[in-house]
Amino acid sequence: MEERGLGPVVGLGTWNTFGRDVSLAREVVGAALDAGCRVFDSSPMYRSEEALGLALEERHEATVATKIWAQSWEEGRTQFAQQLSWFGGRVDIEQIHNLVLWQEHLRRLEEERAQGRIGKLGVTHYNAAAFGELARVMQTGRFDAVQLPYNPVERECERELLPLAAELGIAVIVMRPLGDKSRLRNPPPREELAPLRDFGVETWAQALLKWALSDERVDVVIPATSKPERAAENARAGSPPWLGPEERDLVARFART
Repeated sequence: MEERGLGPVVGLGTWNTFGRDVSLAREVVGAALDAGCRVFDSSPMYRSEEALGLALEERHEATVATKIWAQSWEEGRTQFAQQLSWFGGRVDIEQIHNLVLWQEHLRRLEEERAQGRIGKLGVTHYNAAAFGELARVMQTGRFDAVQLPYNPVERECERELLPLAAELGIAVIVMRPLGDKSRLRNPPPREELAPLRDFGVETWAQALLKWALSDERVDVVIPATSKPERAAENARAGSPPWLGPEERDLVARFART
């Protein structure tokens, strides 16, 4: 698998996947690790952090990216303490989820980073309506990573955020690389993917992951799955060759139908 700023370019998201099911978490996370994935993204919102931590107990090659999602620093401090207990005393990438109380959380998290309990600081938002504020936050120069949605029907980040991340040297973590069911409901028949076979694409999910990763400004995609075999399948999209403009346009046309 190709590596960029955060390591191998396909990771694993945990939204609506294994939740608190430790047994399932070990299966899915183990399959992803064995396939070469290293970035594992979670959040207090997802209720999967503890299960993820238990699944990673003996797998120290993983990079944990989780979040603070709290309306006060007291609540955020409790979340962070739990994360330290679950992830071996350190969070590799700590993200402020959806810009919630970002200024206060950032000040406290910078202190934790200075103490070595955090590696990188990131910020996220899922809604294009917040991208103007997200851009202003990125311009503070205090963040190492940004997480945003990017797929053929959610391309708003191309206007400002992706160029800004490249300019500032901020790593880009792509959420929703497979879209969501309300917007990408009709995958094309398998035979219509034939023009993409030379690029290592066998499935619609791989086509979408390749589409995002073919933008060199993207560091890692984090597709979510509760199926071990799907985690391994997704990982296979992380190797070149990458799609050219014509192939990306083809995937985008399929996505819009």
